[in-house]
Amino acid sequence: MSAPSADSARTALEALRQEISKAVVGQDAAVTGLVVALLCRGHVLLEGVPGVAKTLLVRTLASALELGTKRVQFTPDLMPSDVTGSMVYDARAAEFSFQPGPVFTSLLLADEINRTPPKTQAALLEAMEEQQVTIDGTPRALPEPFLVAATQNPVEYEGTYPLPEAQLDRFLLKLHVPLPSREAEIDVLTRHASGFDPKDLPAVGVRPVAGPAEIEAARAAVATVSLAPAITGYIVDICRATRDSPSLALGVSPRGATALLSTARAWAWLTGRDYVIPDDVKAFAPPTLRHRVQLRPEAEMEGITADSVITSILSHVPVPR
Repeated sequence: MSAPSADSARTALEALRQEISKAVVGQDAAVTGLVVALLCRGHVLLEGVPGVAKTLLVRTLASALELGTKRVQFTPDLMPSDVTGSMVYDARAAEFSFQPGPVFTSLLLADEINRTPPKTQAALLEAMEEQQVTIDGTPRALPEPFLVAATQNPVEYEGTYPLPEAQLDRFLLKLHVPLPSREAEIDVLTRHASGFDPKDLPAVGVRPVAGPAEIEAARAAVATVSLAPAITGYIVDICRATRDSPSLALGVSPRGATALLSTARAWAWLTGRDYVIPDDVKAFAPPTLRHRVQLRPEAEMEGITADSVITSILSHVPVPR
């Protein structure tokens, strides 16, 4: 079969919203972020209180994309080999053989990633950055496409291990999964009253609308999206402004600037353009940068947030015309 065209790939990815809405209500921004991460070969940190459908969102995305998915419940006693896999001795063959861990999948759901110790968190670093894991000195490639969608609870800190800066920087986006509006919550309850079972996605009609071929065609198309020098300068100015902000102890690194460039291009392509405009940069600056900055303690005490600092910077950095 011939590879899908860029237009057909965009149409297929746009159909994701309709498919995911069959199971998840009112999380369009998170869905868009997950799709952008796939196009940029990035990973996503989903943050929200328990019960806002973070896990269901990722499971539904995998079903609608016809991708293999596995879930790891991160706990304090989880070992790195429980994620990456290990060498197992086969008594009949009298030799060791590799037993793959759950990381060998296209879409890995790392549930409550901040509940596991740093040693196990770090086991994901190589997988996320190099798309491979090394066991007993042998590198083993992960599937393509590969996306880690990790969740964490922002309000419960007892028994948790905050992600270090190096780990946070490996996530392309940090997406907030908010509580639904009143109308959306009524819709959720109405569906459950009618017999909706979140564990049985085929029963609610979720079907694959795209696959690896469409994702690869979309990635190739995103790579052709043009970027004017003025837009490149705009991205750099935003990131440099975070380094000079009096509210921040740590600003955005050049890697963060590269990430913002990638997400802006992907969003421009998804909206039907082959060039980036300032609004594309503004749209994805908060989710791309909010986890790459660190507030000063005095700013936190005053109630300042990373998002409010980024919003202020966006309002002050001159926009190219």
